[in-house]
Amino acid sequence: MWNGNEATVMTLADFGTQVLAERSVLRVTGPEARQFLHGLLTCDVEAMANGGACYGGLLTPQGKILFDMFVKDTAEALLIDCAASQKAELLKRLAMYKLRAKVMIAEANDLAVAVSGSEISGGFPDPRTPTLGWRAFVLQDSVSAGTGYHAARIAAGVADTDADLGSGAFFPHEANFDQFGAVSFSKGCYIGQEVVSRMEHRGTARARMLPVACDGVAPPKGSDIRSGDKSIGTMLGSDGDIGLAQIRLDRLADAGAPLLSEGVSMTVQKPSFARYDVPNAKD
Repeated sequence: MWNGNEATVMTLADFGTQVLAERSVLRVTGPEARQFLHGLLTCDVEAMANGGACYGGLLTPQGKILFDMFVKDTAEALLIDCAASQKAELLKRLAMYKLRAKVMIAEANDLAVAVSGSEISGGFPDPRTPTLGWRAFVLQDSVSAGTGYHAARIAAGVADTDADLGSGAFFPHEANFDQFGAVSFSKGCYIGQEVVSRMEHRGTARARMLPVACDGVAPPKGSDIRSGDKSIGTMLGSDGDIGLAQIRLDRLADAGAPLLSEGVSMTVQKPSFARYDVPNAKD
């Protein structure tokens, strides 16, 4: 079967410590903080160790991802690492669900989000995959901006809120939440839980976000990816000659011709965390 070009992409967390200006921080306090977030998010917040962290999403009732976020336990609060572009709407949504819960939710404007390919003091390993190194909440202006993180993230096959996920567009399985522990299938109910559980038990996740190595600059977001006369996916975000794409696995299995998008040939890569088969992919 056809395996495409032999482009090589970065697979290790080889980027330096840098702040992510596109991320913001919320602080959730109160005696029912864990219980409150546990009942809303896809991840198991109650099982999170003291000082631990988890990654998950807040879904629509139809089971699609509205917001994705990291939650970190500290002695004083639960800190939420979310997209800055979604901060106001997430605050509004959490306040709507708060009702009489004994929690307080506020912006933590004194903090920023930093990432690094190596351990950060006071940080935590990225709960999605070890290839993305460490994350940390740091004081504003204590860490400078940098490069390399997003290239590593794309190569690892991990979506970004702004560049890839958006809001209300994808099911958790399509964004690989089930592969890197962002969905608990054993905890109680949360918003959208029935749809997600049904997809898991019926195995109906036909599309997945996967990294692609391009023979040239990656096509823009929204570009159609074809094998011959068949559409097999859509480009998402990219960095140079690597990108993420939403790929139909059943159509990829039947691909008998090179994958092309906007005249650029590409190879689908299998992420290290993927426990599902990726036909015609380069490991």
